[in-house]
Amino acid sequence: MKIAFIAARTDIATQARAKLIAMYGDCDPDDAAIIVALGGDGVMLECLHRVLGRNKPVYGMNCGSVGFLMNEYLEPGLPERIARAQPSHLHPLRMHAITAFGAVEEAFAINEVSLLRQLRQAAKIRIHVDHRERLAELICDGVLISTPAGSTAYNLSAHGPIIPLTANLLPLTPISAFRPRRWRGALLPSTVDVLFEILEPDKRPVAAVADFTEVRDVVSVAVAEDRSITATVLFDPDRALSERIITEQFTV
Repeated sequence: MKIAFIAARTDIATQARAKLIAMYGDCDPDDAAIIVALGGDGVMLECLHRVLGRNKPVYGMNCGSVGFLMNEYLEPGLPERIARAQPSHLHPLRMHAITAFGAVEEAFAINEVSLLRQLRQAAKIRIHVDHRERLAELICDGVLISTPAGSTAYNLSAHGPIIPLTANLLPLTPISAFRPRRWRGALLPSTVDVLFEILEPDKRPVAAVADFTEVRDVVSVAVAEDRSITATVLFDPDRALSERIITEQFTV
C-alpha cells in the first residue's frame, strides 16, 4: 500500500509523521494510493482540497483538538485499519464570486461558503434561490451555506441545523441576523443554485470565504453543489461519519 503522510505544522503531528514513516515508509502524494492526514480537521480539509477530483481517499488520524473528521491516532496495524475503513463520499460547494473591481474568483468548499461583513457596519444581502428572489434584504454579520459534512462546524456554531449525509439538503444559516430578526435560515435541496447579492457594497463591504479561500469586496456570490467532483474520506468502522453526525445531535 503506497501511503503519503501529510502532517499539520505542530510538534505532535510532525513527530507522529516521522514515527509512521519509519514504520511504513512514505511516498509523494501524487504517487500515493492513500493520503494519511495527521492533525485536526484543518489539515484534513487541506488534504481533501489537494486531492479533489483525483480519486485519492484520505484517512485522518487525530493529532489535533476536535478532530471531527479524524480517526483515533494509533501507530500499529495502519494498513489493516485502512483496508477495513469505510468511505464517505463528499461533494463540494463551488463558489463563483465577483468583486467590486470586476474580478471573478472561484473556489471549492468541503465545509461551507460564508459571507462576512468586513467593517463595523452590518452587511446587507439579498438572497436568490434558483433565480427567484427569496429574501429582499438580510441585515446581518453574515450568512453561510453549508454541506452536510460541514453542518457540524461553523453552521452549528451559528445555530444552524445538523444535516445527515444522505439527506441531500444544504442548510442556509444567517450569522447574527438583525433583520428579519426572527429569520433562522432555510433548508434547501442540494440541487439548488443560490445567489447572494451584496447591497450597498461601498458602504458595507463583504468578504466571501470558501473553507480557507477568502475573496474580499464581493458584489455577488453564486454557490451550488458540484456533484461532478467527489472527495472520499475513510473512517474506522466504529467511527463512521454518518453515525457521528447523528450522535452530535444528541450531545448536550
